[in-house]
Amino acid sequence: MGEGDGDVKAGGVLQGRYELGRVLGHGNFGRVHTARDLRTGRSVAVKVLSKDKVVRAGMMEQIKREIAVMKRVSHPNIVELHEVMATRSRIYLALELVRGGELFARIVRAGRVREDVARRYFRQLVSAVDFCHARGVFHRDLKPENLLIDEAGNLKVVDFGLSALADHTRSDGLLHTLCGTPGYVAPEVFRNKGYDGAKADIWSCGVILYVLLAGSLPFPEDNIASMFKKMSRGDYRCPPWLSTEARRLIPRLLDPNPDTRITIAQMVETPWFKKSSSVPRPVNAAAEPPAEPACAGKDGGDKDEPPETLNAFHLISLSAGFDLSPLFDVEGGSARGHREGGMRFATRESASGVVSRLEEVAARGGGRMRVTKSGARGVRFEGAERGGPKGRLAVAADIFSVAPSVLVVDVKKDGGDTLEYRSFCSDELRPALKDIVWAAADPAPAAAAVV
Repeated sequence: MGEGDGDVKAGGVLQGRYELGRVLGHGNFGRVHTARDLRTGRSVAVKVLSKDKVVRAGMMEQIKREIAVMKRVSHPNIVELHEVMATRSRIYLALELVRGGELFARIVRAGRVREDVARRYFRQLVSAVDFCHARGVFHRDLKPENLLIDEAGNLKVVDFGLSALADHTRSDGLLHTLCGTPGYVAPEVFRNKGYDGAKADIWSCGVILYVLLAGSLPFPEDNIASMFKKMSRGDYRCPPWLSTEARRLIPRLLDPNPDTRITIAQMVETPWFKKSSSVPRPVNAAAEPPAEPACAGKDGGDKDEPPETLNAFHLISLSAGFDLSPLFDVEGGSARGHREGGMRFATRESASGVVSRLEEVAARGGGRMRVTKSGARGVRFEGAERGGPKGRLAVAADIFSVAPSVLVVDVKKDGGDTLEYRSFCSDELRPALKDIVWAAADPAPAAAAVV
């Protein structure tokens, strides 16, 4: 279907239709670009797959199945496949561009989410899954990494690479392929005796709900055999902060017996699922991690809102175990190791003062960095240049209130190269913020030096 067979790079035009932008990420078989549809002006994501790599890995049928499935499911909470193109050596998938990032990243950052926020995400997940099941599609790899959040705070299911269709079942009416992600796979899948794809998806939804509410997996075992034994026994504990309704729903979702496991029709009638939410939109709600920017160059957002209050669950998620000293020492020591050299400090400066300082840091480099989000709850800025192989450097600084006159500022890499980020922190960020760090004479606050 293509004109020529050369690889189209960033800045080039794909088959006269899509102008490719920066690389969003790399996978086993290719990469994903931002792109602009020249016919409509719409921003999309273009997934570029190498046919040679796909064939060598024996994955061509899986790719074809993923495309067939995505053409079959069109739903507000499922990432949309706009178009498929191909040349002799490559396959191009034009997909809906979802800018808010993975739900997994939000859980890592927040530790857990409030029940009303979890309910909203879970309802959207169930709506998408129910839609798929009604069309004979079973996802089989539902997990927070495959759930994206758009700029409006809505959930989007993605990655149907392991999905199956109803006509893939054997004569017993069951699926038999062992697939999925350990920790989210239903116990009957491991038994190798066949399983109902819809019931297995419901189990995965239950694990996702548990992770949203608890901030951890219900069966956190490194050894799959041990994990399977716990799953088969239903050996897990609900955290004490869950509501009574949630504590009643989760065991019905994580029922090891697929024959008695709750169905979607039953689920939507449960008190927890039907309960009205006190927050119509979860974006930037308290105990909800800040949304990613809707697009580069967007400014403003929550300037009139107070900083988010740092509660006990934030403290635990920001520290290693119950030792709160790592709250102010994350270089290589935090349980949240994804920070890759992040920094955290306490300050008596006002939120607006912290924001101004951070904006000044971004402006000092002769236009090298630009602010994409700014408000009392934090600042995000990214490099104006395209950056290295991992894209533009992006830095996010979240601001939390721990007392009426004390704030904690949590800085982390939000994109780009780790070495570039560390250099930016040591050479620009730390020196610029040094004088607003709280360094009182008391030993505990003194630990709040910039690290």
